Amino acid sequence: MITTDILEKTQATIADHHLIAPDGGALLMVSGGSDSTALAYVAAALREAGALGPVAMLHVNHKLRGQDADDDEAFVQKLAEALDIPLFICAIDIAAEAERTHENVEAVARRERYLAANEALRSMCQHEGCPLSEARIFTAHTADDRIENFYMRSIVGTGPGGFRSMKYRNGPVVRPLLDVTRDQLRDYLSAREEAGETVVRDAAGALWREDATNAHTDRFRAYVRHKVVPPAKEWNSALPEVLVRSMNLIADEDDMLDEMAADLVEESSVWVAEDDTFGIDRSEGFRLLPAFGQAKRPLQRRAVRELLQAMLGPDARVEAASVEAVLQGFADGQPNSGYVANIQYDLAVSANKRGVLVEPMAYFRARRKKDHHD
Repeated sequence: MITTDILEKTQATIADHHLIAPDGGALLMVSGGSDSTALAYVAAALREAGALGPVAMLHVNHKLRGQDADDDEAFVQKLAEALDIPLFICAIDIAAEAERTHENVEAVARRERYLAANEALRSMCQHEGCPLSEARIFTAHTADDRIENFYMRSIVGTGPGGFRSMKYRNGPVVRPLLDVTRDQLRDYLSAREEAGETVVRDAAGALWREDATNAHTDRFRAYVRHKVVPPAKEWNSALPEVLVRSMNLIADEDDMLDEMAADLVEESSVWVAEDDTFGIDRSEGFRLLPAFGQAKRPLQRRAVRELLQAMLGPDARVEAASVEAVLQGFADGQPNSGYVANIQYDLAVSANKRGVLVEPMAYFRARRKKDHHD
């Protein structure tokens, strides 16, 4: 029975990837589309089965689609009431915010959604008395989303780890539907009514809300969804299963290399402003010790990327050219004394017998000026 299959697959994904404890609180991000509507039904069933703790829903109205956006909100309200799930609603004029900040609309929408989600998660935990550290934000990303990401990265380029595509867990955000397809979830929604289970319909009688912009191919993801993936599925109808399996193999190796790179960072680098009393000020930069030069190049790249990301912040895009410029501070496994480079965000890279130092250019110039006067 398809309704049972989807529940079992979701439970298996949660268990296999340790996404949430059976009593952990879950905040569901629900837009009203087929995937997130299915997520609401699945989470409600898992809650009833004792496989989830407190559950709440969040709907963000981006104010981008006029009456359609308001109808989405009304549908999600109806869904929350039918499933007896508390609902947070957040309305944000994304277009106005994007104009104010001169950012991409989709990037602003994503940022605001997750800001709202983290705030709602804290509120839910406070109200329900459940630990925030054990609570998770559930998104409705599916195998299709992951496959689309794979092809998008194939087209524009990515590092080896990028081909794992989406992670099952990223901090408090988890993706319990990542092993099922969009078509399987739509079949699940249709099968619920036949099985006599709760279903909610919108004003037009639909089981979910369809975003008309999904059919447009002027956006990169929509182009991949409608123009790239279908021909691949025609060549191999088992594409979702095959590609998900391949991405999981890549993910296993990626995790192993990340652990090895983390060990390299721990053993062969130091933060410039590291202090046992006051902690670490990563903005002042880091030094790669001479021993770092003896590591294999792939691990060096990962380690430098990790250090630059920590220095620049989680939202910064670390450029491949910056990573390579830092690594050029080593020659034949040893610090390349006298080497100097300027990389993104006006950072200076310099090498001497003590290792390779990455720091804000202002700090580098101040030291040079001091050394000159001395």
